[in-house]
Amino acid sequence: MDEKNKILIDLSHTIENGLVTYRGLPAPIICDFLSREDSKNVYEEGTTFQIGKIEMVSNTGTYIDCPFHRFENGKDLSEVGLESFTDLDAIVIHVPYSETLAITEEYLRGYELRNRAVLIHTGWDRFWNTEDYHHDNPHLTNGAAEYLRDRSVKLVGIDSMNIDNTTGKSRPVHTILLGNDILIVEHLCNLDLLPDEGFQFSAIPPKFKGVGTFPVRAMAKISK
Repeated sequence: MDEKNKILIDLSHTIENGLVTYRGLPAPIICDFLSREDSKNVYEEGTTFQIGKIEMVSNTGTYIDCPFHRFENGKDLSEVGLESFTDLDAIVIHVPYSETLAITEEYLRGYELRNRAVLIHTGWDRFWNTEDYHHDNPHLTNGAAEYLRDRSVKLVGIDSMNIDNTTGKSRPVHTILLGNDILIVEHLCNLDLLPDEGFQFSAIPPKFKGVGTFPVRAMAKISK
Protein backbone atom coordinates (compact mmCIF):
# COMPACT_ATOMS: atom_id res chain seq x y z
CA MET A 1 0.00 0.00 0.00
CA ASP A 2 1.32 3.45 -0.97
CA GLU A 3 1.77 5.19 2.39
CA LYS A 4 1.07 8.57 0.78
CA ASN A 5 -2.34 7.42 -0.40
CA LYS A 6 -3.82 5.99 2.77
CA ILE A 7 -6.45 6.98 5.30
CA LEU A 8 -6.10 6.00 8.96
CA ILE A 9 -9.28 5.29 10.94
CA ASP A 10 -9.05 5.22 14.73
CA LEU A 11 -10.97 2.24 16.14
CA SER A 12 -10.16 2.84 19.82
CA HIS A 13 -12.10 4.43 22.64
CA THR A 14 -10.44 7.23 24.60
CA ILE A 15 -9.18 6.25 28.06
CA GLU A 16 -9.66 8.93 30.68
CA ASN A 17 -9.56 9.22 34.44
CA GLY A 18 -12.51 7.40 36.04
CA LEU A 19 -13.57 5.51 32.89
CA VAL A 20 -15.38 2.23 33.62
CA THR A 21 -14.60 -0.23 30.82
CA TYR A 22 -15.90 -3.40 32.44
CA ARG A 23 -18.27 -3.27 35.39
CA GLY A 24 -16.65 -4.69 38.51
CA LEU A 25 -13.12 -3.70 37.50
CA PRO A 26 -11.63 -0.48 38.86
CA ALA A 27 -11.50 2.63 36.72
CA PRO A 28 -8.09 4.05 35.81
CA ILE A 29 -6.52 6.79 37.88
CA ILE A 30 -4.71 9.23 35.60
CA CYS A 31 -2.91 12.12 37.30
CA ASP A 32 0.36 14.04 37.50
CA PHE A 33 3.44 12.43 38.96
CA LEU A 34 5.24 15.69 38.21
CA SER A 35 3.01 18.65 37.38
CA ARG A 36 4.11 21.55 35.19
CA GLU A 37 3.87 23.84 38.21
CA ASP A 38 6.12 21.62 40.32
CA SER A 39 8.56 21.16 37.45
CA LYS A 40 9.35 24.88 37.63
CA ASN A 41 11.42 24.01 40.71
CA VAL A 42 13.46 21.46 38.75
CA TYR A 43 14.23 23.17 35.43
CA GLU A 44 15.36 26.60 34.37
CA GLU A 45 12.89 29.43 33.92
CA GLY A 46 10.57 28.94 30.97
CA THR A 47 11.14 25.16 30.85
CA THR A 48 8.37 22.95 32.23
CA PHE A 49 7.43 19.30 31.85
CA GLN A 50 4.57 17.05 32.84
CA ILE A 51 5.16 13.42 33.82
CA GLY A 52 1.96 11.45 34.12
CA LYS A 53 1.08 8.65 36.52
CA ILE A 54 -1.41 5.95 35.55
CA GLU A 55 -2.89 3.24 37.77
CA MET A 56 -5.19 0.81 35.98
CA VAL A 57 -6.08 -2.80 35.34
CA SER A 58 -4.93 -4.11 31.98
CA ASN A 59 -8.55 -4.59 30.79
CA THR A 60 -9.13 -0.90 30.18
CA GLY A 61 -10.40 0.85 27.07
CA THR A 62 -9.98 -0.95 23.75
CA TYR A 63 -7.65 -3.85 24.50
CA ILE A 64 -6.10 -6.97 23.04
CA ASP A 65 -6.13 -10.45 24.59
CA CYS A 66 -3.29 -12.87 23.93
CA PRO A 67 -3.08 -16.52 25.05
CA PHE A 68 -1.54 -15.77 28.49
CA HIS A 69 -4.77 -13.99 29.43
CA ARG A 70 -6.51 -17.39 29.47
CA PHE A 71 -3.70 -19.94 29.72
CA GLU A 72 -0.85 -20.03 32.24
CA ASN A 73 1.62 -21.27 29.65
CA GLY A 74 0.26 -19.22 26.75
CA LYS A 75 2.22 -16.47 25.04
CA ASP A 76 2.22 -13.14 26.87
CA LEU A 77 2.42 -9.73 25.19
CA SER A 78 6.20 -9.86 24.95
CA GLU A 79 6.12 -13.22 23.19
CA VAL A 80 3.56 -12.43 20.48
CA GLY A 81 5.29 -11.27 17.30
CA LEU A 82 4.49 -7.94 15.65
CA GLU A 83 3.19 -9.77 12.58
CA SER A 84 0.32 -11.12 14.70
CA PHE A 85 -1.36 -7.74 15.22
CA THR A 86 0.15 -5.33 12.69
CA ASP A 87 -1.12 -4.52 9.17
CA LEU A 88 -3.34 -7.60 8.98
CA ASP A 89 -5.55 -8.11 5.96
CA ALA A 90 -8.99 -7.54 7.48
CA ILE A 91 -12.69 -7.96 6.87
CA VAL A 92 -15.75 -6.47 8.57
CA ILE A 93 -18.82 -8.66 9.12
CA HIS A 94 -21.97 -6.75 10.04
CA VAL A 95 -24.27 -8.37 12.60
CA PRO A 96 -26.48 -5.62 14.12
CA TYR A 97 -27.27 -6.05 17.81
CA SER A 98 -30.90 -5.29 16.94
CA GLU A 99 -30.97 -8.50 14.90
CA THR A 100 -29.28 -10.84 17.38
CA LEU A 101 -27.04 -10.82 20.44
CA ALA A 102 -25.82 -14.39 19.92
CA ILE A 103 -23.63 -14.39 16.80
CA THR A 104 -23.54 -17.94 15.44
CA GLU A 105 -21.40 -19.43 12.68
CA GLU A 106 -24.26 -18.89 10.24
CA TYR A 107 -23.45 -15.17 10.22
CA LEU A 108 -19.84 -15.94 9.27
CA ARG A 109 -20.41 -18.23 6.33
CA GLY A 110 -19.77 -17.12 2.76
CA TYR A 111 -16.73 -14.95 3.54
CA GLU A 112 -13.04 -15.55 2.86
CA LEU A 113 -11.62 -15.51 6.38
CA ARG A 114 -8.35 -17.45 6.27
CA ASN A 115 -5.32 -15.55 7.61
CA ARG A 116 -7.42 -12.43 8.18
CA ALA A 117 -8.41 -10.21 11.06
CA VAL A 118 -12.18 -10.64 11.37
CA LEU A 119 -13.93 -7.58 12.84
CA ILE A 120 -17.50 -8.08 14.02
CA HIS A 121 -19.55 -4.88 13.70
CA THR A 122 -22.63 -4.96 15.93
CA GLY A 123 -23.12 -1.24 16.63
CA TRP A 124 -22.88 -1.83 20.38
CA ASP A 125 -20.24 0.89 20.70
CA ARG A 126 -23.07 3.45 20.59
CA PHE A 127 -23.66 2.57 24.27
CA TRP A 128 -20.03 3.13 25.32
CA ASN A 129 -19.65 4.73 28.76
CA THR A 130 -23.33 4.18 29.61
CA GLU A 131 -25.00 1.65 31.88
CA ASP A 132 -26.53 -0.15 28.88
CA TYR A 133 -23.06 -1.09 27.61
CA HIS A 134 -22.43 -3.47 30.50
CA HIS A 135 -25.14 -6.09 30.07
CA ASP A 136 -26.90 -8.11 27.35
CA ASN A 137 -23.94 -7.54 25.04
CA PRO A 138 -23.54 -9.05 21.55
CA HIS A 139 -21.18 -12.03 21.63
CA LEU A 140 -19.97 -15.02 19.65
CA THR A 141 -21.26 -18.52 20.30
CA ASN A 142 -19.10 -21.62 20.74
CA GLY A 143 -19.96 -22.66 17.19
CA ALA A 144 -18.86 -19.30 15.80
CA ALA A 145 -15.55 -19.52 17.64
CA GLU A 146 -14.97 -23.03 16.34
CA TYR A 147 -15.82 -21.91 12.82
CA LEU A 148 -13.26 -19.07 13.01
CA ARG A 149 -10.67 -21.44 14.44
CA ASP A 150 -11.23 -23.92 11.64
CA ARG A 151 -10.76 -21.13 9.05
CA SER A 152 -7.38 -20.22 10.60
CA VAL A 153 -8.15 -16.56 11.20
CA LYS A 154 -5.40 -14.49 12.79
CA LEU A 155 -7.41 -12.19 15.04
CA VAL A 156 -11.04 -11.55 15.97
CA GLY A 157 -12.30 -8.15 17.07
CA ILE A 158 -15.71 -6.96 18.25
CA ASP A 159 -17.26 -3.60 19.18
CA SER A 160 -18.84 -5.08 22.30
CA MET A 161 -17.78 -5.32 25.95
CA ASN A 162 -16.92 -9.00 25.63
CA ILE A 163 -16.60 -11.52 22.83
CA ASP A 164 -18.16 -14.12 25.16
CA ASN A 165 -21.61 -14.38 26.71
CA THR A 166 -21.05 -12.99 30.21
CA THR A 167 -24.27 -14.25 31.81
CA GLY A 168 -22.47 -17.38 33.05
CA LYS A 169 -19.03 -18.17 34.43
CA SER A 170 -17.58 -19.96 31.41
CA ARG A 171 -15.74 -18.18 28.61
CA PRO A 172 -15.64 -20.73 25.77
CA VAL A 173 -14.91 -18.24 22.98
CA HIS A 174 -11.79 -17.01 24.77
CA THR A 175 -10.80 -20.61 25.40
CA ILE A 176 -11.23 -21.70 21.78
CA LEU A 177 -9.61 -18.67 20.14
CA LEU A 178 -6.75 -18.01 22.54
CA GLY A 179 -6.13 -21.75 22.81
CA ASN A 180 -5.31 -21.65 19.11
CA ASP A 181 -3.18 -18.48 19.25
CA ILE A 182 -5.96 -16.37 17.71
CA LEU A 183 -5.82 -12.92 19.29
CA ILE A 184 -8.94 -11.07 20.48
CA VAL A 185 -9.64 -7.33 20.49
CA GLU A 186 -12.65 -6.11 22.48
CA HIS A 187 -14.32 -2.70 22.84
CA LEU A 188 -13.64 -1.57 19.28
CA CYS A 189 -15.49 1.41 17.81
CA ASN A 190 -16.10 3.16 14.49
CA LEU A 191 -16.34 -0.09 12.53
CA ASP A 192 -19.17 1.52 10.57
CA LEU A 193 -16.57 3.82 8.97
CA LEU A 194 -14.71 0.93 7.35
CA PRO A 195 -15.20 -0.78 4.00
CA ASP A 196 -16.19 -4.43 4.23
CA GLU A 197 -12.70 -5.49 3.10
CA GLY A 198 -9.61 -4.22 1.28
CA PHE A 199 -7.96 -2.60 4.32
CA GLN A 200 -5.36 -3.41 6.95
CA PHE A 201 -5.94 -3.65 10.70
CA SER A 202 -3.46 -3.04 13.52
CA ALA A 203 -3.85 -3.24 17.31
CA ILE A 204 -0.39 -2.94 18.86
CA PRO A 205 0.15 -3.26 22.64
CA PRO A 206 3.29 -2.50 24.67
CA LYS A 207 5.82 -5.32 25.07
CA PHE A 208 5.04 -6.41 28.63
CA LYS A 209 6.30 -9.64 30.18
CA GLY A 210 3.79 -11.55 32.27
CA VAL A 211 0.76 -9.66 30.95
CA GLY A 212 -1.95 -11.14 28.75
CA THR A 213 -4.17 -8.13 28.08
CA PHE A 214 -3.46 -4.45 27.50
CA PRO A 215 -4.98 -1.36 25.84
CA VAL A 216 -4.17 -0.79 22.17
CA ARG A 217 -4.53 2.03 19.67
CA ALA A 218 -6.50 -0.04 17.17
CA MET A 219 -6.62 1.37 13.66
CA ALA A 220 -7.49 0.62 10.06
CA LYS A 221 -5.38 1.65 7.08
CA ILE A 222 -7.43 2.25 3.95
CA SER A 223 -6.30 3.18 0.44
CA LYS A 224 -7.71 6.46 -0.87
